Amino acid sequence: VQLVESGGGSVQSGGSLRLSCAASFYYNSNVYSMAWFRKISEKEREGVASFDLDGSTNYADSVKGRFTISRSSAMNTLYLQMNSLKPEDTAKYYCAATYGVPRTRIGVPPSGEYSYWGQGTQVAVSS
Repeated sequence: VQLVESGGGSVQSGGSLRLSCAASFYYNSNVYSMAWFRKISEKEREGVASFDLDGSTNYADSVKGRFTISRSSAMNTLYLQMNSLKPEDTAKYYCAATYGVPRTRIGVPPSGEYSYWGQGTQVAVSS
C-alpha cells in the first residue's frame, strides 16, 4: 500500500487549501477506510476527518463546518478541503488507510486503528 499526500502550503488566516492523497492499494480501493490526521506533538497525531468504506464520515470538533473530507468515485484518492483556516490548523497532515472498517464507529478513529500512512504534507497558516 502506498499513500502520497500533496496540496500543502502556506496561507493566511481565513484562506483555503485542498489536500489530496493518492492511494495504491493491494486490494480494491473500496475495501479500505481512510482518514486525515495531523501531527500536534512529537508523539501524537490528532484525527481530523475520516471516510469509511461504507461512506460514513466523521470530523474532529475543531474542524467541523470548515473542513470537508471526500473520496474520488474510484475510492483511490482522498481529499480534504480546508476552508477558513486558522493558525492553530498549522501542522503536518497525514493520510491514513486501513483494510475494512475501523473498530471505533463514533468520531474519528484513533491513529492506532490505521495500518498504512503517507509521509505527510505541511500546512502553515499565518495570522
